[in-house]
This record gives sequence, C-alpha cells and structure tokens, in this order.
Amino acid sequence: MVKKLEGISFKGCEVLPSFFQNGSKEFQNLRLLDLTKASPNMVENFIQSQNLNNLRWLCFEECMIQKLPDNLFNCCHLQVLHLKKCNCLQFFFNILNQGFNMLICVDMEESSPSSKLNALLELNLLPTSIGQLNALQELNLSECSSLQQLPTSIGQLNALQELNLSECSSLQQLPTSIGILNALQNLYLNNCLNLQELPKSISQLSALQNLYFSKCSSLQKLPTSIGQLSALQKLYLNNCSNLQELPTSIGQLNALQNLYMNNCSSLQELPISIGQLSALQNLYLNNCSRLQELPPSIGELSALQNLYLNNCSSFKELPISIGLLNALPKLNLSKCSNIKNLPKSIGQLSAFQNLYLNDCSSLQELPTSIGQFCALQNFDLSRCWSLQELPTSIGQLSALQNLYLNNCWNLQELPTSIGQLSALQNLYLNDCSSLQELPTSIGQLSALQNLYLNDCSSLQELPISIGQLSALQNLYLNDCSRL
Repeated sequence: MVKKLEGISFKGCEVLPSFFQNGSKEFQNLRLLDLTKASPNMVENFIQSQNLNNLRWLCFEECMIQKLPDNLFNCCHLQVLHLKKCNCLQFFFNILNQGFNMLICVDMEESSPSSKLNALLELNLLPTSIGQLNALQELNLSECSSLQQLPTSIGQLNALQELNLSECSSLQQLPTSIGILNALQNLYLNNCLNLQELPKSISQLSALQNLYFSKCSSLQKLPTSIGQLSALQKLYLNNCSNLQELPTSIGQLNALQNLYMNNCSSLQELPISIGQLSALQNLYLNNCSRLQELPPSIGELSALQNLYLNNCSSFKELPISIGLLNALPKLNLSKCSNIKNLPKSIGQLSAFQNLYLNDCSSLQELPTSIGQFCALQNFDLSRCWSLQELPTSIGQLSALQNLYLNNCWNLQELPTSIGQLSALQNLYLNDCSSLQELPTSIGQLSALQNLYLNDCSSLQELPISIGQLSALQNLYLNDCSRL
C-alpha cells in the first residue's frame, strides 16, 4: 500500500519519522509532497533518502531552508514548486540549469532573505537562466521587496500566462522584452511604489486580459501604446496618486469592461476618447478629489452598468449626455459636495434601480424628470442639507422600495404625491429638524413597513391617516420633543 501512496504532508514536522527512513524505493509513486514549516534537517533527510522522480507538486512554504536539496534535481517531472515565505533561501535558481522543463508554476511570494548578513544574496536580480523554463505558466514574485529588475530573458517564457510582481517595492522598471510574452493574460504590479513608467512594448501583449497597477504611487502616466491591448478586459489604477491623465489611446481598448481609478487624487479629467469604450460596464472614480467633470462623450458608453463618483469633492455637474446611458442601473454620487443640481436628461435613465446622492451637501433641488425612473428601488438623499423640497413627480416612482432622507435639515415638507409610492417599504426621515408635518396622503402607503422619524424636533403631530398603514411594523419617534 505504501508504494501506491501519491501524497504526503509533513507540515510542521521537526524530525523525520522512522517509518519514512526505509530507502528510495518506498515512494516511487509519490506525486504530492507538502513540507510547509518542516525543519531543514527533516526536509534534507526525507528528500535525500527517497526516489522522487514522479513528484509533480512540492511545497516548501515557510521552510527555513537555505538551499534546495541536491536530490531535488532528479525531479524532472516537477510541475508546481511553492517557496512562499522561504526567507532564509539563498540559493534557488541553480535548479534552472538542471532540466526542470516541466515546471508550470513557481511561487516565491515574500521570499526575500530577511537577514542583513545575507544582503549580498538578496533576491535583487533574477538570473538570465530563468528564460529556460519553457513550460512555465505562472510566476509569483509578489512581496519580494528587494527585487530591483527583471532580466531580459523573461521574454523567453513563451507559455507564461500570469506574472505577479505585486508589492515588489524596489522594482523601478520592466524590461522591453516583456512585450514578447505572447501568452501573458494577467500582469500584477500592485503596490510597486517605485515603478515610474511602463515600456512601450507592453502594447505587444496581445493576450493580456487583466492589468493591475493599484497603489503604484510613482506612476505618472501610461504609455500611448496601451491602446493596442486588444484583449484587455480589466484595468486597475486604484490609488495611483500621481497619475494626472489617461492617454487618448485608451479609447481603443475595445474589450475593456472594467476601469478602476479610485483614489487617483491627481486626476483632473478624462479624455474624450473614453466614450469609445463600447464594452465598458464598470467605471469607478471614487475619491478622485480633483476631478471636476465628465466629458460629454460619457453618454456613448452604451454598455455601462455602474458609475461610481463617490467623494469626488471637486465634481460640479453631470453632462447632459448622461441621459443616453440606457443600460445604467446604478449611479453613486455620494459625498460630491459641490453638485448643486442634476440635468433634466437624467430622467431618461429608465433602467435606474439605485441612485445614491447622500452627502451631496450643496444639492438644492431635484429635476421634475426624476419621476421617470420607473425601475428605481433605492433612493438615498441623506445629509443633503441644502435640499428644501422634493418635486411632486417623486410620486411616480412606482418601484421605489427605500427612500432615505435622513439629516435633510432644510426639508420642510413632503409633497402630497408621496402617498402614490405603492411599493415603498422603508421611509427614513431621521433628524429632519425642519419637518413640521406629514401629508395626509402618508396613509396611502400600503406597503410601508418601517417609518423612521427620530429627532424630528419640529414635528408637531402625526396625521390621523397614519392608522391606515396596515403593513406598518415599526414607527420610530425618539426625541420628537414637540409631539
């Protein structure tokens, strides 16, 4: 039975059990070997005593080994090698000259030596021989904080599909040869704090689908050639605090579905060409504090489903073309404190299900056209301090289930038409300190389950019709001092 064994885990073992010291013929069928946190002596004793020619998957995670055992070089069928957090590892890439032609995945996440005595041996440069791993599909070097550059030979990895360089904080540039990686689908460069630019050759990555640059705080611009990434579906630029603009060529990314630019605090505008992104579904611009407006071409994004502008404190207004986004079900303008009004064209968004305007402290009025939101289910106007009234057309929101008006301090009354909201389940009016009364029509809200009136300090009485709310489960009147 032992000879048929295909997998063993020695996780955390300090000493090799005597049962496993019987020679190299016992485990000829062993394919999976887990040595996570095993002691160096135990690792050496087991590997040197066994015939591991059929080994396919080998994990040394958090092992304190300084080098890979010599006998490992006989594992010519090895496909996956995990060396995550092997912080004492000084010699690794000598195995690249030993015929590991079947390696598919190498994971060296957080494997830079931590000892100052090993400073000269730190993983600050990969050897040229890495290009010999012809079958390699995944290379993970994330959190190798001492890695300064990649060798030109990286371009020889013809089968490479995923390259993870996230949190390689010393990495300053990528070699031009990276453009030769024709099979590369995912490139992770998150938190590469010293990366200032990308080579023009990146445009040659014809298979690239996902490109991650989040927290690349030194990145000031993208190369014009980025528009040639014909297969790119996701582009992450979150927290690129020095990125001031996007190149016009961004509009050529015909396959792009997701563009994330949250916390790009230096971004002042988007190029007109962004309207050419015919496949774009999600556009995230949260916390872009210098962004003042969107280009009129934004209305050409026919596939757009989510538009987030949360906490864009300099943002002043939406373009009239916003009404052309027929497929848009959600718009988030929370904390856009400079917005005073919305364009009438917004009423054309017939697919709208969620509209977030909370904390738009300068918003003074809503257009009558909002009554055209026939699919709207959630409407948040909390802390819109400048809002004094709601348009009569609000009663036309036949699908509305939740209406948030908390802390609308200047709101003095609700329109009679509010009684027409036949689907309304929750009405939030907490801390509406200027609200003196509710309209009699409130009793017509047949689906209302929760009515929140806490801290409505000016509210003097409830209408008799309140007793008609047959579905009402909770009525909150805490600190309504005049009732």
